[in-house]
Amino acid sequence: MSQENNEIRFLDGPRSRWSEFKMAIEVFAEFIKGFRNLHFIGPCVTVFGSARFKEDNKHYQKARELSGEIAKLGFTVMTGGGPGIMEAANRGAKEVGGKSVGINIVLPHEQYANPYLDKWIDLKYFFVRKTLLIKYSYAFVICPGGFGTLDEFFESMTLIQTGKIKEFPIVVFGTEFHQSVMDHVELMISEKTISPKDKDLFLITDDVQEAVEHIRKHTIKPFGLKYKPNPVFGEQKWL
Repeated sequence: MSQENNEIRFLDGPRSRWSEFKMAIEVFAEFIKGFRNLHFIGPCVTVFGSARFKEDNKHYQKARELSGEIAKLGFTVMTGGGPGIMEAANRGAKEVGGKSVGINIVLPHEQYANPYLDKWIDLKYFFVRKTLLIKYSYAFVICPGGFGTLDEFFESMTLIQTGKIKEFPIVVFGTEFHQSVMDHVELMISEKTISPKDKDLFLITDDVQEAVEHIRKHTIKPFGLKYKPNPVFGEQKWL
């Protein structure tokens, strides 16, 4: 075999240093945009779920009901700002007089800001959006969804598991839909890739009141939340 055939050759990526620098500036600008617009929204509960469900879908209806009850606790309901479950959650909050916020991702299809938002921002980068959805929330609700919803679920779990954020409650809403995910969690436990106690990081339920009580129990007193006048909304809200 010739020396040429034995030689290891390395691939070169397509991006220049200037392109990387411009991307870094764009990312920084998106974070600043998020911080400026979301600073006064108060403690949130973020609801994740599919953008593809219509309002006659049972998952849409349940997310709408659950989010209304969460808003009654005094939390701002935060979503990805788009249609489907996100719209249902924002709609449920608005219907009971709660506050509704969205962080919308700009996509060539599917995504548009739903009409039930008091405040929203449009972002280009998914990872900036995910960071902001987590940053302002004291609890996370995982409704039926696709790849993005599972990504958000497991990222939230990973951040809590590794101590990167506090042990905020996670509610997996929809037992039948998520059964295969729960089976995989059990597989990971049996293979010792996660610990049995990691199952305690989330509640899986179909019951709205159980979900709301779980959120209330593990947020308001544990994190010292209280009501104060909110200068943005001009009324009593969590700060």
